Amino acid sequence: MKNLFLLLLLTINLGYSQTQEEAIISLLEKESSNWRSGDIEAHASCWSIKPYSRIFVSMADGNSIDVPPIMMINPPKNMVGKGGTSKNSNYKMNIAENHAWVSHDEESTTADGITSYTYEIRILEKIDGDWKLVGQSIHPRKTD
Repeated sequence: MKNLFLLLLLTINLGYSQTQEEAIISLLEKESSNWRSGDIEAHASCWSIKPYSRIFVSMADGNSIDVPPIMMINPPKNMVGKGGTSKNSNYKMNIAENHAWVSHDEESTTADGITSYTYEIRILEKIDGDWKLVGQSIHPRKTD
């Protein structure tokens, strides 16, 4: 009877555990929504700034910005909390033990209804059992 109970408990546990991919997607969705809502503490909890962290943002005019990584955990108040929504799609991942890189497409809509589209590459590490962002690269894209 005891073995049957343990088997049932293990089966239930496996049914509710997230895959690595689901955990990463959940983190990326949380990070995006917290930036837009202005929840700086929750947004910062998605990141782990390392000496090698980099954030590159390409601009539509061909220029680029090398964003100081510290801005992900301590951004100026005027940069966050502007509302709007985002929708990520076309996730592609390479997960190797405690490291992952993920590419996805993002569709962002401002609170004023202006929509923009980007390709994004996110670099993650598993730290103390949780996935954290350590870098990213964002590039504008056009849609048909």
